[in-house]
Amino acid sequence: MAKTILHMLTPLAHMSPFDVNMAADAGFDVVATYTNVSLAEVAGLTQDAMFSRAPRDATRTGLFIAGKDAFLALDMLDAAAKSLLKPFEISLFADPAGSFTTAAAMLAVVEKTYAARFGKTLAGARIAIFGATGVVGTAAGVIGALEGAEVTFVGHDGIARVTRLAQEVKRRFGVEIGVADGATAQARGVVLAVNEIALCAAKAGVRVLDAAQIDAASELKIAADVNAVPPLGVEGVELHANGEPLGRHGAVGIGALAIGNVKYRTESGLFKQMTESGKPLKLDFRHAFALARTLA
Repeated sequence: MAKTILHMLTPLAHMSPFDVNMAADAGFDVVATYTNVSLAEVAGLTQDAMFSRAPRDATRTGLFIAGKDAFLALDMLDAAAKSLLKPFEISLFADPAGSFTTAAAMLAVVEKTYAARFGKTLAGARIAIFGATGVVGTAAGVIGALEGAEVTFVGHDGIARVTRLAQEVKRRFGVEIGVADGATAQARGVVLAVNEIALCAAKAGVRVLDAAQIDAASELKIAADVNAVPPLGVEGVELHANGEPLGRHGAVGIGALAIGNVKYRTESGLFKQMTESGKPLKLDFRHAFALARTLA
């Protein structure tokens, strides 16, 4: 039987060792990395990977797209898909900076907790995303909005950047995203006052929400944080928190390691789908969320 081969592309100077390890542990026999890859180069690299193997071995060939730009990764994924030709089609998977699988895991754990503790679904939930301009925050916002949530991107430096981001999300996915100013503690408190779920995906080692803000947020039901580097993003939400009480109004917290456990299994699971599938796959944040829901 032909070996399983994964070609890993990134527009950055280095491929993430995290993703390389995940791919190898998921069962690929050969993992090859390509760095500083431009969007224009994706089609050629995809076809080199595709046409060098017999059609019967096509599904044992995969292409992974990394980087730190969610939209560029999706554009590269589409470019790869458009360059495929039957019956040589190979499998494709985009997960820039692990953001799609991390965001999927975060939303899946939040969804499960929201249903179990409060009897509610994501549809109609008011969700504020802190760190929205990062890849995890952006992906989480898109997933939430596609599930029918009322999502707000909170800008740590005002609303200009998150407004542009929300416009791009609407252009690509047809969903509305609100924006809010989060430049000051007072502004973040105002955001918390009208939202039920707070997702913190800010830069590692940055505290976004403190205990006083949480205590004042009477509408808040869940605060989830993906930051595992002290100080944690939400004061009072420890790394292993998975529905522990938070604040004075009945909210609960979800910590980075509770999310990370599902994220790890989601990324590994999607890689395994590539090695085991009898047909070519095209995987992005939507497939990550579907799998994460079964693992949360």
